[in-house]
Parts: sequence; structure tokens; C-alpha cells
Amino acid sequence: MPQSEAVFIHHCAEVIGADGSLDPRNLCNVALKVYRRHSEEIDRADDALLAARTRYVALMEEMEVLSADLTSKNHVVEAVLDNLPLGFSIFDKNQQLTICNDRFRDLFNLDSADVLTGTSISKLVEMIPGRERIVQPTRRSDARLPVTLDRTKIRRREWLMDDGRHIESTVTILPDGGSVSIHEDVTEERRAARHLAYIAHHDPLTGLSNRVRFREELDRALDGSGVTKQFALIHLDLDNFKSINNTLGLQAGDQVLQQVASRLRGTLGQRGMLARLGSDEFAILHHGWQEPRAIRMLVDEISRDMEPPFLLGGCGVELSVSAGIAVYPEDGSEAGVLLKNASVALSQAKAEGRPRHRFFAAEMEAGIRQRHALEDALRHAVKNEEFELHYQPLYDVALDRIVGFEALLRWNHPVKGRMSPLEFIPLAEEIGLITDIGRWVLAQACKDAASWPSTIKVAVNVSAIQFRTGDFPSDVMAAVAAAGLSPSRLEIEITESVLMQHLEETVPALHALRNRGIRIAMDDFGTGYSSLSYLRSFPFQKIKIDRSFVNDIIDSREAHAILRAMILLGKTLGMRVTAEGVETEEQFEMLRQEGCDEIQGYFISPPKPVTEVARLLSSPVPQSAIPKRA
Repeated sequence: MPQSEAVFIHHCAEVIGADGSLDPRNLCNVALKVYRRHSEEIDRADDALLAARTRYVALMEEMEVLSADLTSKNHVVEAVLDNLPLGFSIFDKNQQLTICNDRFRDLFNLDSADVLTGTSISKLVEMIPGRERIVQPTRRSDARLPVTLDRTKIRRREWLMDDGRHIESTVTILPDGGSVSIHEDVTEERRAARHLAYIAHHDPLTGLSNRVRFREELDRALDGSGVTKQFALIHLDLDNFKSINNTLGLQAGDQVLQQVASRLRGTLGQRGMLARLGSDEFAILHHGWQEPRAIRMLVDEISRDMEPPFLLGGCGVELSVSAGIAVYPEDGSEAGVLLKNASVALSQAKAEGRPRHRFFAAEMEAGIRQRHALEDALRHAVKNEEFELHYQPLYDVALDRIVGFEALLRWNHPVKGRMSPLEFIPLAEEIGLITDIGRWVLAQACKDAASWPSTIKVAVNVSAIQFRTGDFPSDVMAAVAAAGLSPSRLEIEITESVLMQHLEETVPALHALRNRGIRIAMDDFGTGYSSLSYLRSFPFQKIKIDRSFVNDIIDSREAHAILRAMILLGKTLGMRVTAEGVETEEQFEMLRQEGCDEIQGYFISPPKPVTEVARLLSSPVPQSAIPKRA
């Protein structure tokens, strides 16, 4: 039975009595009850309808807000995409364009009509003015993106555009087959990378390959060499290059190195690889026929091309080059061994006298070890003042007495014993210790002379390098002042070779010393090339005739005539004349007759320690040295 019918029967039972009569009161109550019930239901329905309507209005308002927000966000996304410095594109699983930004179009020189939604990727590739290539992931991309991400894969491609630009694309392949790509102009990055690679492998001053690239090329040559293939490693070093930096400045040195590199490049041509290893050292990796004769010809050609002066403004600088040569595989099968052996050969060449070239030989290593040991010992000697001075008398012929001493350096080597300056001074000059040694000699000689009678002078030889480094006049005056010695009792001896090489620097220094009372003497007079011109440009107070002109004056009329001319020249110019290397009474007597002012040599006395000076001054001169009087 339906519910409504059941309710109706229930209401009829309430208004009909047992006798079947209708009860009006009950009918009214039932009607009123039904009315109230329906009224409540209508009210509830109205309330529900009102609530629903209110919710509907709220939902509509919320949807409007969400729609506006979504529109705003879409504008933001579009603005972001179109203003990204990177290109951006999305393709669906059918390889059709879904979206791209303005930068994408600009990078690939595409118009808006070219990038409509639905355009296939193959059609876009045809329209791009450039060519594509797949590249391996770089460290840069590895750091930025993983190679795989779940089922997603990443690819890198590079576009070489017709206008020279490089565009790098990072493509993310989606699981459904679609893709998301980021595109970047890496032209400047590639250019910077190439520049950094160039800097890492080239010398910035000369543009030559540097030590790093040379070692790489040497390693490649070794890796690709068969057992019968040869190549030579030539180690070059400029002789006396440091003097250019010391006298003319680093900028002048750089200009010379650039000119040297240019000449070497022109000489070598396509015969091998040229590199600057550092400072004034160069290296050649020479390919081709490696007979010693062929390599010598190349080195000789390099030496000849170095002979013309290098121009610096209005003046020229002369340089020579020494070379050490190691040949693969005879002199080593490893890069380090070949480099070392070429350096050993170079050291041997320089030790034998510049300019030279030497092929590596096994016995050279022992000599180099000895040289390095001597260098170490010499540095230790300078630090610990292991030197001493011996003094050889200067005998005045007219006064019949000793009037001074020449200070001669000696070194008591811990193993070899007492060494002559000829054995270690050239090495000290080469490794830059001569200036420190020279300062010590000046200081010690002045200190020793200060204890002698005031009429006795001291003479000190000076190396050319002492004029080129530091302030030599200040060093001299500091030594004189520290010892309390009168400047007039110090005599500086300078050889012609010093003047010949560095006249412009040396003469002002000598003038400064003479103006302060120091006496100046030209040592080894007659052994140079332009003695007269130097004597004219600078009025020395003394000339010392080299022993080579004294040796034969008894037996050679020519030698006697040359000696007479030298003495006459000195007297004409108002200079005292000292003859060195006088060993016999006959030589002494002839020099006395020719009017020589002073003599020095074993005939009077060999060099003696400072402790013997007082005895030499107080002892009578050998009878044979006393002039015979009428």
C-alpha cells in the first residue's frame, strides 16, 4: 500500500466514529494538523531552496574569481615564457607543436606564422636556417640536468646557425612520447671556452705553444711512434738574456722575446713544433729525418738567424742561443726523461762556453750533478761567508816599495779545498750570486785595508754584473764608510770587456765613484777591441797591462815594442801604468828602464793571506828587485 493511502486511511479513522458518523471537531483537528505539517514542510523546502540558491550564488562568484585568477595566471605564464632569456617549446606525442615562446622564434629566426599550434617538428626543422648535430653531454649540462629521470630521457643537440651562432637545445622526452625543450644561445660561451683553451695552451707574450701544450704534443708523439720512428727534442736558451731585463727593463726584455719568437717561428717553418717553456727558454719538437747532421744544420740556422741585433727603439741588442738535444728513442722513451736529458745537454753546452749546442750523452749527467753540487756549495758559501781574500803587492818602481795590494778572492771548498776564482766566478755570475759575493769582497777588502798604514791602498776587481744590478756606487761607498777607509785608498779595477758591453751604464757609475774620491783603473789593458776610444771617453787614473804582453818582452822585439807603446800611451794621457805578471828580474829591469810606474807579480810576491800583509810591508824588498843606481 502506498504511504499516501495509508496516511489518508489513518486520518479517516480519526474523524469517523464507531457508528460511522463524521466527527466535525476531529475533522477540524485533522485538517489543522495536516495544514501545519505541510506548512512546516513548505518552510523547510523554502529554507532549503534559499540555502541552495545562496550556495549557487556563492559558487558562481567563486567560479568567477577562479576564472579571473586563471586568466591572470595564464597572462603571467605567457609573460614569463615570452620574456625568458631561453627558448621554450612543447611538442605532443604526435611531434606537433603545442606551445613555444617568443625567444624560441627569435633564436631560430622563425615568424609567428611558422610556429602555429600543430606545426610538425619536421616542418620546423626544414625552416630553421642552420644545421643540427647531436652532442655528448658536457659537465655543464650534467650538473644542470640528470641524464635520466624515471622514464623521462634527456637529449642534447646543438644548432650551428648560418649566421655563426651556436644554439644548444636540451630536450626532455616525456613518457607519452611528447617533449619539452629549452634552447639557449651559447655563442659567447663557446667563444670564451675556446679562448680559455687557447690561453691554457699558449704563451700570452709570444703566442707560441706553452709548456703544457708542448708536453701534450710530446706525449702524443710518443704514443704514435713506432720502434723505427725518431724525433728530436731541442731545448734552447738565450745567452745572457737576464742582463737585458736588468739593464733595459722588463718591457724591453719582453720585446726581445717577441722578436726571438718571430725569428724562431720563421726559421723552423713546418719542420716541427715550437714552444716557449718560460722566461728565455724555448723548445722544438722536430720531426723528420733525425741524423745528427740534419739537426745540427737546423740549430746552426737558428744561431745564424739570431746574429742580427734585436732592435729596441733606436738601439740594437745582440743575443746568442745555446741548445741541448735529445733524440727519441736513443735518449729516452718517456717524456720526462727526454725533457731532462735535453736540459742536461743544454747545461753542458752552456758550461762549455756560449753559444754552443750539444747532443745528450750519458756521461753528461755526472757532470751536471757535479755542477749542481757546486752550485749548492757556492750558495752555502755565500750564506756562511766561506770566502777569504788574499793580497798581492803593488810595487812602486820609483819609490822602491810596496804601495798597495790587489784583493784576490779565494774559496775554501769543503771537499775540493781552496779554489781559484776562475773555477767558480763564472758560475757565480751565471746563477746570480756574484753581486752578493762582490759586496762581501768590497766590505772585507775595505775593512782589511783600514788596519794598514794610511799610505797603502787596496784594489778590488769588479764584475760587469755588479754594474747592472742594484746601485753599485752606493755599495762601494757603503763599504768605505763601514770600514772608516778614506775613499782615495780604494781602487776599482774594471776590465775592458765590461766597458765594451755596457758602456752607457758603466761610465756614469764610474764618474760617480771618481767624483767621490775612488780611484779607477782599467784592468787587462790591450785585450779589448777599442782601448783607445774607451780611454778617450773616460779618463782612467791607471791602466794595468795584461800579463800576456809581459811574458815575451825579453825574447820578442815585437812584444817589447808593444809594451813600450802602451807605457808611453799611459804617460801621455797622464795615467799611471801597472804591469801584471812580472815573474823575472829581467822583466822587472826592462819595465823599470821603460818607465813603468808599478809592477805586480810573483817576482815581488805571490798573493798572500791578510795575516801576511804586515810582514810583507816590513820585510825588505828582494835585492834583485832594487833598482841599480849609478
